[in-house]
Amino acid sequence: MENNYASLDTAFHALADPTRRAVVQRLGYGPASVTDLAKPFDMALPSFMKHIGVLEASGLITSIKVGRVRTCHLETRTLDAVEKWFGEQRALWESRYQNLDTLLAQMTGDNHET
Repeated sequence: MENNYASLDTAFHALADPTRRAVVQRLGYGPASVTDLAKPFDMALPSFMKHIGVLEASGLITSIKVGRVRTCHLETRTLDAVEKWFGEQRALWESRYQNLDTLLAQMTGDNHET
């Protein structure tokens, strides 16, 4: 997913909703049925299934139906790509702040490194 901003956009859109973030967080503990995932939420199952659909379309989760039970699994590859993007942003800003600290130290005559 490197440099694939459309995939990141889709993942961030999916994670923008608190219900979907809660589902992803719950699936971090292991697979769960849609019925179990829906229990904490005050909404009809068809409405909850729309959230599952958004998460699946984003690649954050997959689901498998066996008989009448649909079980969802977290797709860590997509989360890894999101985490990598955040890591790159963090490194960029840390570098910028370090450069700013160095410049300010030079301007004030302070030779102490941070």
